[in-house]
Amino acid sequence: MAFSLPDLPYERDALAPHISEETLNFHHGKHHAAYVNNLNGLIEGTDLENESLESIIKTAAADSGKAGLFNNAAQVWNHTFYWHCMKPSGGGKPHGKVAELIDRDLGGYDQFVKDFKAAGGGQFGSGWAWLVYKDGKLHITKTPNAETPVTDMGATPVLTMDVWEHAYYLDYQNSRPNYMDSFINNLINWDFVNQNLADAGA
Repeated sequence: MAFSLPDLPYERDALAPHISEETLNFHHGKHHAAYVNNLNGLIEGTDLENESLESIIKTAAADSGKAGLFNNAAQVWNHTFYWHCMKPSGGGKPHGKVAELIDRDLGGYDQFVKDFKAAGGGQFGSGWAWLVYKDGKLHITKTPNAETPVTDMGATPVLTMDVWEHAYYLDYQNSRPNYMDSFINNLINWDFVNQNLADAGA
């Protein structure tokens, strides 16, 4: 079964002015679509053709000869997850379980913001900042390029922020810090984060 480009969970202009329709036209309509098309081409006619996306990622991660397959499969997963991490009129202080765990595990919301921005800003070149649930606790981490916590046994990704330049350049030019501020203050979908925590048994 070939993979298809998932629809965004909102209209392409719904995140403006924080992320513009033009950015989503390119980021979702071109970049994400290209990863899906490349992935389908790489698995067609192979024994991975009918595997789940997560299974393909883990199989490819374990074989250095499958780097191209890993990069495209992981980017399909990462981007699909990222779209759901945002919503119109989102951001700001969290509520529910994630608020409790941020206070317990990460030193409170202000410290979370500082450390999450440090993860995103400290990722040299392209990559991702993540909030993951592992061993009963929240952790902030970062990955380069297409790397993903999906390959980390026992880790459940609950939030990600894309810090590839194509995520923000049309709206913020080279100012990754301004993009990260806007993502945290105006876009995070805390309901989605809480659902991920619930699914992980938190």
